[in-house]
Amino acid sequence: MADDTPVSEIMSSPVKTVERETTIDDIARVFAEEGVGSLVIGENPIEGIITEHDVVKSIGNGQDPQSTTVEELMSDPVVTIRPSDTVENAGDRMGNNGVKKLPVTEGGEPVGIVTTTDLAHFLPHHRLEMASQPETDVPDGEFE
Repeated sequence: MADDTPVSEIMSSPVKTVERETTIDDIARVFAEEGVGSLVIGENPIEGIITEHDVVKSIGNGQDPQSTTVEELMSDPVVTIRPSDTVENAGDRMGNNGVKKLPVTEGGEPVGIVTTTDLAHFLPHHRLEMASQPETDVPDGEFE
């Protein structure tokens, strides 16, 4: 495994940003049209991040998507990482902070984003190794 691979090699770029006044209705439209699951709020500095989960939760809580703004739902402060930091460091940072998406910043500006999905695609051989080594004391098909 190439733990020293820089985040810049697996990040999605460019990262889509929106203003904090953007409504949830507009955010949902951007998610659908752009095929993304999160948006960064602000550009320099990054002010927050909003995810599909945040949008679904707000609607489930009865908030009006036409009047609720990103500012009301965004997570802040945002955990970020630099493009030169390692993929291993990105995984550690996600795990230690309980986040699934890390904006990648350079000089305070978003230049990309790395997600747990990006890490999973980067490290597929680890998933296969884990899946192909059943516990020796567990008979085939029998799990407690």
